[in-house]
Amino acid sequence: MKPQANKYSITSLSGIVLLAELIFWGLVSVAYYILSADDDFRIENPSAFWFFVLTPVVIASFYYFALKGNIGIRRLSEEHLSGHITKGASNWRMLASYFLLRFGIGFLIIALSNPQHGKNEVEGTSKGIEIMIALDVSNSMLARDLSETRTRLNIAKLAIERLTTKLHGDKMGIVVFAGSAYTQLPITSDYNAAKLFLSGISTDMMSSQGTAVGAAIDECLNAFDLENGTNKAIIIISDGENHEEGAIEAASYAANLGIQIHTIGMGTSKGTPIELYRGNKKTGVKKDKEGNTVITQLNEDFLIELGQIGNGTYTRANKSNVGLGGLLEELKKIDKTVLSKERFLEYDDHFQLYLFIGLMFVFSYLLIPLNSNRNVELNLFAE
Repeated sequence: MKPQANKYSITSLSGIVLLAELIFWGLVSVAYYILSADDDFRIENPSAFWFFVLTPVVIASFYYFALKGNIGIRRLSEEHLSGHITKGASNWRMLASYFLLRFGIGFLIIALSNPQHGKNEVEGTSKGIEIMIALDVSNSMLARDLSETRTRLNIAKLAIERLTTKLHGDKMGIVVFAGSAYTQLPITSDYNAAKLFLSGISTDMMSSQGTAVGAAIDECLNAFDLENGTNKAIIIISDGENHEEGAIEAASYAANLGIQIHTIGMGTSKGTPIELYRGNKKTGVKKDKEGNTVITQLNEDFLIELGQIGNGTYTRANKSNVGLGGLLEELKKIDKTVLSKERFLEYDDHFQLYLFIGLMFVFSYLLIPLNSNRNVELNLFAE
């Protein structure tokens, strides 16, 4: 293949490109086979290799510019006169442009996959507090006095879901209560599991109605490991219509154990009927055994007192805003303790070398642009 010809030799260029691709993939396969046998080697992002589907695009561009160059030469003159009118076509220059871009992209893809070699065992600790959320699921939580489109319970569930996105390293659990209480979600650091359990909570899950706040606090205490030395807190989300005894005593007992109790009031104090729905269609309002419309209202005084006795805070929900910001600030003030220790392997990154090589190839390619106007020029001043 002549270094300077009247036109690009498509056949010769194709053969060299095909041979180079076979050599490239052969070397890559052998290198990967050898390295993968080493336990200290791994590819962090193997999905990055999918970018090698760009290879046919690069090859197609290579042929496009070669063919375009030949067309340009034919337009300028007849083949036997092209050497006198144009500077000709540099096959080696075309190949240099192709290989620089091809290998530049290849090394950048390898860098993106981040080959790692060498591993070290590292111990990591997780610090936080334990939080139990006691969620009221009595029928009064079906009232829509905070929002026309959402019940008190739905707003409370959304607030808990937002809370899981703000916690870092803390463990949480959920207790649901109405006339009685039980643990819906044991203490866990798996926030995705918390969201899954949360989605299944409804007022239908409790057969006995009421608002047994005291029983809910006791159930939260039972869910805690009171001897592990971890700081703890209880968040009670309710409208405060307490129909059972023992809530104040339970809160006082928890406070004596050093466990804070924070309360969130759901609803308004003016009172509202409990609307009943079937799907999105309103079917009526809830009535008692005598046929009277049941009116539910926020018992704010009770929730404030409960928060004070529990050395915590009280937050009143305002429409769809539960006011988690202030509560989160209070939780951050609680000293975090080590919840767990884990040992894991940390690999050494080696993407930097491939990134440097890839960038050098790309920068070199930019100095030899794959442009037919550069490769085929009029030789007006040739003797």
